[in-house]
Amino acid sequence: MAHVGLYCIMAIIIGLLIIAIGAFCQSSCYVPINKIRSWSWESYWLVQGVFAWLLFPLLGALLAVPAGRCLFEVYSADITASLWTIFFGILWGIGGLTFGLSMRYLGVALGQSISLGTCAGLGTILTPIFTGNIHDLTMPVIVGVVVTLAGIAVIGIAGNMKSQSLSDEEKKKAVKDFNFTKGIIVALLAGFMSACFSIGLGFGENLNFGDATDPMFRTLPATLLVTFGGFITNAVYCFYQNGKNRTWGDYRQTSLYLNNIVFCALAGLLWYSQFFGLSLGKGFLTDSPVLLTFSWCILMALNVTFSNVWGIILKEWKGCSHKTITVLVVGIVILVISSFLPQLLK
Repeated sequence: MAHVGLYCIMAIIIGLLIIAIGAFCQSSCYVPINKIRSWSWESYWLVQGVFAWLLFPLLGALLAVPAGRCLFEVYSADITASLWTIFFGILWGIGGLTFGLSMRYLGVALGQSISLGTCAGLGTILTPIFTGNIHDLTMPVIVGVVVTLAGIAVIGIAGNMKSQSLSDEEKKKAVKDFNFTKGIIVALLAGFMSACFSIGLGFGENLNFGDATDPMFRTLPATLLVTFGGFITNAVYCFYQNGKNRTWGDYRQTSLYLNNIVFCALAGLLWYSQFFGLSLGKGFLTDSPVLLTFSWCILMALNVTFSNVWGIILKEWKGCSHKTITVLVVGIVILVISSFLPQLLK
């Protein structure tokens, strides 16, 4: 019995580590984008989206297909669930667009913190409600969400302290278009709409081949449908911006293809890694229903943690007082604790 208990603990640790690696990759996905040259935002956003929301999710979904079977069989077997999953993906796409704006006004660290914090809480709470599995909302899960939101709130306080302590010139130097009020509004909207990704995964929970699919890959077919829906939203907006800003010429700059497509592909791979890691990690959490329900919140909390690490590396907090940095670190510590707290309370 002791060996069984130890095995379960090790499996949980491995699962959390895999999710953490995926979160780190996602938080790093905006670094390659800085290497893209001469393309407008709408052009490189669409190209990286081809990799992040179509190509890599398709390759991931194919891992869930047993030999001799077809991915389309899964979707056609439950068309209603498939359509709902795509629908919430379309809504999530709106969140993805406003998510980028939140970082434009608040920076990588604070923008991701507020957006992902809202996304973490709402995604965890609303998914069981929308899918009719409200019994999954146990007290440990609710406490974990509350602690996660507390950590986000602390980081938000640090961001407000930063806003008040820096001069306008210092704010612009750290984040060119820094606007705390506008950024908070956009970030909250982005978080609310981004939570639809989790709801979409909930509707697509059974879109796999059951026992014939490795538990580590079972959510990947649903992930593809959600990201496909998000791609539709983003493609429509990017093409609109290409027309409005007359930036169709970006796609004809063949001399930039090698550099820009490589970095768009790298950004797309890093972004998709969070959901690939989420699927693999959940495969190790099957003996802990609490952590399975809370896994979305864990991913978002770790995304916030690592995004703030990048914010420090990119010097977005440069010039802030030691008190502000201390508050930021406290918020990060709370988020780390929230990742495994529900398991301790079980």
